[in-house]
Formats: sequence, C-alpha cells, structure tokens
Amino acid sequence: MVRPRDAASLVVTRGEGAQTRVLLGRRPSDDRFMPNVYVFPGGRVDAEDESASIVRELRPAVARRLERRARPARARALAVAALRETFEETGLVFGERSRSELRPDLSGIDYLGRAITPPSNPIRYHARFLRARAENATGRLRGNGELLDLGWYTIDQALDLTVIDVTEAILEQLRARVSGRARGDLFVHYRGWRQILSRE
Repeated sequence: MVRPRDAASLVVTRGEGAQTRVLLGRRPSDDRFMPNVYVFPGGRVDAEDESASIVRELRPAVARRLERRARPARARALAVAALRETFEETGLVFGERSRSELRPDLSGIDYLGRAITPPSNPIRYHARFLRARAENATGRLRGNGELLDLGWYTIDQALDLTVIDVTEAILEQLRARVSGRARGDLFVHYRGWRQILSRE
C-alpha cells in the first residue's frame, strides 16, 4: 500500500452567502494525476515549507484544527504549501512578494477539512483543504500551465464541471460553511473504493 503524502489545497472564494464563487482550474490532459479534472489550486508539501519566512502565523483556532493530525511545524507547512502553490498556479499572492520570494500571510485562512485518497491508488495524498477570501489577495489571475481555464464559479456551477468526489464533498462543505450550517470539519476517506464522510 502506498503511503499518502501530505498536500494542501486552497479554496479561494469571493462574494458572500449564495453569491459565493470559488476559483477552480483544469488539470492538463497529460497530467499523471487526475487529467482534465477541475481542482482547487494546491499541491504537496515541500521540505522548505516548514522553514519558510512568513508575514503572520495561523490563527490559534485554525492551527489547533490542523494540528489534530500533524505536529505544529507540519501544520504550519501545510498552510504555507497551500498559499505557495496557489501563487505558483494562479498568480494570486496571499502575503508579501519581493522579487522571487513569497512570504505567506497565514492569518486570513480557515480550515474546511481533509481527505485521504483511496488505499489502492498508485498516487496517494493526505490533503488538507483551506479557505481564503480573494479580497485578501494581490496579484493578477494568470496560470503557469499547471492549471488551465482558471475561473470563478458558483458552487452549483462548480459541481457541474468535471470534478472528483473529494472536490464535490469539499464544495458541499463550503456551501454549508457559507450558509452557517456546517457542523465541524469534513474528513473524507475510503474503505476500498467506498467514500466515507465524517466530521471532526
């Protein structure tokens, strides 16, 4: 069985309530992992993410939730990875950028949940899903080739795109969160290929 690698995605939203829109992009057709599928920006944690210079730390309540399944330095690295990957894939800066260096600001992000991909997958991730508001970002939306067709979608529009079941579950968690109906954080895991949704 392949051990899941730590990864983090950023659910970037703009608008409020029923008007909330979310940023998604499509993976290229030649991608090894989920080709032609729409996803949130994100990726795996790099070793440098644990020692990255940042502007502000996670809010304590968010840090505690990330630390349920990660030591504090790793929890911080997950948040750094989400913001770094978002900058690389979309051009949006959550923090400060000087020349080629990005110093993430972790204080404005929230935690939605996590997912562990099925045991039989040849590529496996333990992905955390964080949320940030677009109004806290600077920079111009532009892709680097890792995500195509970047765009803003209502939750219903996003669910009509080609997305995997984990993305569907996170979109429904986002819907519950923006409407004030969310109970806890989402945990998506699998027994064989059967998806199991629980709360933490």
